[in-house]
Amino acid sequence: MPSRRTVLQLLAGAATAPALSGCAAGPDPAAAWRAPGAAETDPRLAALAHAILCPNPHNRQPWLVELQGTSEIMLWPDLDRLLPATDPFSRQITLGCGAFLELFDLAARAQGRTAIITPWPEGEPQPNLDTRPFAHIALTDAPAQRDGLFDHIPARRTNREAYGPDAPPDSALTGIRDDAALSEGLSIGWSSSGQLLQDLRTLAWEAFDIEMTTPEAYMESVNLMRIGAADIARHRDGLTLKGPMIEIARTLGLLNKTTLADLDNPFTKSGIEAFKPLAEQAPAYLWLTSADNSRTMQLRAGRAYARINLAATARGLAMHPWSQSLQEYPEQAEKLALAERLMNAPGDARVQMFVRIGVGKTIGPSPRRGLSEHLRAA
Repeated sequence: MPSRRTVLQLLAGAATAPALSGCAAGPDPAAAWRAPGAAETDPRLAALAHAILCPNPHNRQPWLVELQGTSEIMLWPDLDRLLPATDPFSRQITLGCGAFLELFDLAARAQGRTAIITPWPEGEPQPNLDTRPFAHIALTDAPAQRDGLFDHIPARRTNREAYGPDAPPDSALTGIRDDAALSEGLSIGWSSSGQLLQDLRTLAWEAFDIEMTTPEAYMESVNLMRIGAADIARHRDGLTLKGPMIEIARTLGLLNKTTLADLDNPFTKSGIEAFKPLAEQAPAYLWLTSADNSRTMQLRAGRAYARINLAATARGLAMHPWSQSLQEYPEQAEKLALAERLMNAPGDARVQMFVRIGVGKTIGPSPRRGLSEHLRAA
């Protein structure tokens, strides 16, 4: 799920100038990543504290949680946190819900418990999400085997920085595929050389460029941009711009949502162009395909992507989704057709995730609102 940042974010990583005053005011946006669930006595809450750390589109964190009885949970998509411009049918939001389920399951297993997960207990919503829950979970004491991917949850990241030039070896990509333990109807492909890699690099950039120049799609990202430490702490979600240079530019009035919305602004133009080498010099791309595009399959794909991301983390590899060519709004129709042709998804098959993969520098975690923000009364 990718953010749209300006060149200032890239400058921030190398900046040595001290930040101006304006430190974060409010809850620590990274608190959820430290010892998740350690203080919880209810095993459901302990598992949920890990689930909220999953990858999800635009970091919307679109989950509502209701604890039922002493061992059950009902989960709904948060309809106030959809992405109608870039994700009009909420396919990507549903993938994020699937990732949530996978991290919950891993955390339950780490406790030696079995999570019985029933997807769409009141039926699949089509063509749009509605008030029906996306899953019911019964957490039981039936013994379950611990999965080693659980250990990598606190270190998992979506890394949007530049990667080194060397492609991951096929042995690492094969290991990721094996660790993903794909359910029926899902498959993984990748390319790290040759004409296909060149075609995928071009696809990634051209679809990104379309999104940047489609007003409704671009403004969806601008409206979710959190600029500077105080703004990030206030919201603890969305897309982030942070670092000393960001604080300076914000304080001087050079960087705000108005300047971001102006595609002729020098910072904005440079920022968009800064993404071009990330796409066109990607050492490898990996994709996840499903046999159909049902809501149930979308949840399965989201679970699989969470495992893929964790398996990459375990191997010291970084991942960054380039979802623009997979999005269903009209301006991307041609790129979506090309993506499915290049990645071999004929007929009812659907490419669910398309990611850049390689070796990147260590980065910090994305903000999280905290478990209490997702709980609702029964």
